[in-house]
Amino acid sequence: MKDGLPGSSATAPHAQAFDIRSTAEGDLPAVQAIYAHHVLTGAASFELDPPDRDEIRQRWSAIIAGGYPHLVAAEGGEILGYAYAGAYRPRPAYRYSVEDSVYVRADRHGRGLGRALLDRLIARDAVSAR
Repeated sequence: MKDGLPGSSATAPHAQAFDIRSTAEGDLPAVQAIYAHHVLTGAASFELDPPDRDEIRQRWSAIIAGGYPHLVAAEGGEILGYAYAGAYRPRPAYRYSVEDSVYVRADRHGRGLGRALLDRLIARDAVSAR
């Protein structure tokens, strides 16, 4: 159990035990690699070129500085996916709205990681909103 919430997705099909925790700076190279794959092969990021590690570090720092969660799913020391929430828009009317992003390593799809990361992100955000 990390962050006061259960850590794995035991109810997901094909689920195996993995740990979900706050992202540490040392996790950022893996986060960058996962995101780069999705930028190059998918359409969800709306980016054409993968950001480098310095840009990923700046984005992570901004999320954390804003008081929002940034989480990784890890197994045996490997980062399998990550998720974060951040401000939806800077205008005051959106102050209670957030948007989330969830990315799973390409070779780990179908294990319930994305669902577990999203569930934790929602629970973590709900806890911090109190």
